[in-house]
Amino acid sequence: MTSLEFKNPFWLLGLLFLVVWLLVRWIFKRNQNTTLELPNLSQFKEKTSLLEKMLPYLRYLKFLSLGFLFVAMARPREVDQSTGFNSDLGIDIILAVDVSPSMLAQDLLPDRISALKKVCQEFINARVTDRISLVAYSGESLTKVPLTIDKNVLNQEIEKLQAGEIIPGTAIGLGLATAINHLKNSKAKSKVILLMTDGENNLHQVPPLEAAKAAKELGIKVYTIGIGTNGYAITPTLDVLGNTVFSNQKVAIDEDLLKGIASETGGRYFRATDNDSLDEVYREIDRLEKSEIKSLNLYNYTELYRWFLIPGLLLLLMDFVFKYLLIKQLD
Repeated sequence: MTSLEFKNPFWLLGLLFLVVWLLVRWIFKRNQNTTLELPNLSQFKEKTSLLEKMLPYLRYLKFLSLGFLFVAMARPREVDQSTGFNSDLGIDIILAVDVSPSMLAQDLLPDRISALKKVCQEFINARVTDRISLVAYSGESLTKVPLTIDKNVLNQEIEKLQAGEIIPGTAIGLGLATAINHLKNSKAKSKVILLMTDGENNLHQVPPLEAAKAAKELGIKVYTIGIGTNGYAITPTLDVLGNTVFSNQKVAIDEDLLKGIASETGGRYFRATDNDSLDEVYREIDRLEKSEIKSLNLYNYTELYRWFLIPGLLLLLMDFVFKYLLIKQLD
């Protein structure tokens, strides 16, 4: 909503002063009229100059300039009011996403990684006051986006996630440790990690349960999400000629490990075997981790005083110059 206001409105009383001044001058001049008839000596006068003819009007330049200057001193400004939210009341959340090649399995539609990206974006857009970070892991772990409230950046980076973009493997402990590292200095009232995987930990640089203990000590809650079915799922792979072929590949999730991580940190384990259950997992986490939302009125000011200050100064200069020229001419 846009409106106009004056920061120093008392200067507008100057306009009233000018009106009163002009009114007094007019009354005074009217009372000066006399009935004494003087001879008409106009024929004996020299021809009047254009500047002299303008004199009655030039007197008003000073009043006009003062009017502009009084408005400028009142500091008119355009106010653009909007509503924001206090981000200090939100939760710090890390999305730790498994991007191993098995995330291309098609037991979720169109595949696991695409289904996951969709619900992650919906989750992000619903978290109005929260800072969110994105971590991708597979054989190693990378921070895609540090903690931010910029939902556009998060959505763009999630859209760019590709299964197999990092060296192969499933280093659950490393992915969790990277997420914990981002939250260790957080001052948020609540710190949460959403750890998503479709497989089993097969790299042991960081033992997942040791990472979970570190999270607990830092007051970080970890929700773990197992994505996909057990048994076999149609998965694209490359043949010896480099062509993409689809075949049934064995898939498995270490649910005991994921449950252990969640239990150690006070979180919960969820299982998503299809698109609907994945949607429900994120809706449930959204309900469990509610942020306090406090709206704030935000004001953006555009100063307008220059539109009055510059004309006022120019009119004042014109008043001085014209009077000087007239005096010189009359002399």
